[in-house]
Amino acid sequence: MKKILLITRPIAPPWDEGSKNFAYSLAKNLEGIEVNLMTKGILPELPQNVRQHSVYTTSKIADFNLEQKLRSLFFQFKTRGQFDINHYFFTPTRLNSFLIKYFLLSRNLKALIRMSPVRSGGSRRDSGANNLTKTIQTVATLREDLWSDQDLKKLMFADLIITYSDYSKEKLNKLGFQNVKRVYPGIDLELFAPRTGATNAGHANKDFVINFTGEYVRLGAIDAVIDSFIEVSRKIPYARLSLAVRVKNEKDAAKKKEIIEKLIKNGLLEKTAFHDDGTYQMKDIYNLCDVSVFPVENMRGKFDVPLAVIEAMACEKPVILSNIPILKEFANERNSVTIEKGNAAALASAILDLYHNPEKCAAIGREARKYAEENFDIKKIAEIYQQIYGEL
Repeated sequence: MKKILLITRPIAPPWDEGSKNFAYSLAKNLEGIEVNLMTKGILPELPQNVRQHSVYTTSKIADFNLEQKLRSLFFQFKTRGQFDINHYFFTPTRLNSFLIKYFLLSRNLKALIRMSPVRSGGSRRDSGANNLTKTIQTVATLREDLWSDQDLKKLMFADLIITYSDYSKEKLNKLGFQNVKRVYPGIDLELFAPRTGATNAGHANKDFVINFTGEYVRLGAIDAVIDSFIEVSRKIPYARLSLAVRVKNEKDAAKKKEIIEKLIKNGLLEKTAFHDDGTYQMKDIYNLCDVSVFPVENMRGKFDVPLAVIEAMACEKPVILSNIPILKEFANERNSVTIEKGNAAALASAILDLYHNPEKCAAIGREARKYAEENFDIKKIAEIYQQIYGEL
């Protein structure tokens, strides 16, 4: 039985971070291998082949500081050579890639000095390095807004690199990496599924609920969401807004305050529900809404395939997306609605169109669910990873 270590942020509630959510779902669906998780405390109801290591002392994103990162590094160093595969689930940076390549994957300083750089076809480590343990990087986004092509070459270190999109795979291929495979992220389609009769969060059955799951400051979407809601509310008396948006820092807190003041000015605060305390379940949020919107102006720091989009699709909700190239890979005219990025008027128009055409709205939702079943089913994705682990 192969032993796999999934290296992530703390796998523990709240379930509000894409990489750890995916790793947790993956671990539950892998069979015939020993899966090792880095957790905060011990999670109940996991299969017998899953071993938990309580590495972290907090699981809140805001508290994931240097101490927690050092805990992760120390655990990896302490357990070097104990696993057949180390599988990394986080966006690489200069620091974490350097430490992994030259500290965790090298046995001694002499090996560090002799170590050759990463070349196409996989990582090339000195004979003094720990070659017994293979490595995988699942890279959810390349962060082209931060990294040059030369930077990206230095950030990739694994024997196998897995991307979320063909866009990123082709980018790495052009940079000379041939050890790249595209595997879409998986979601639990039993958890994220359409449910009728969901009433909660202050919404009534007659309400038309618009959901936005995204960011306050990053991605450039929140202003378009609010401006379109103001316009839609003038024409739909029962329109309601659901904001499942985390407050991660002071800038987010300031932006939320600005949004609240704008909602008050337009008499819409009581028609808006804020879900940002970590106590909500995203499956419930999606099922409470009639339409989910993701009108981002950019994808800086966001996964190539945002879970906020495919989870809503799995819940059979029509999603309105902006026409950003990376989103076109999994969005089409049958399973979603595409608008010009940064265009609040176009967003309002698309929302109103779905409201006035319930059959169209339902048809798009059904196609979205079908697409999620075909491409993002965690059971199918786990089978792909199981084959990868077996062959590496």
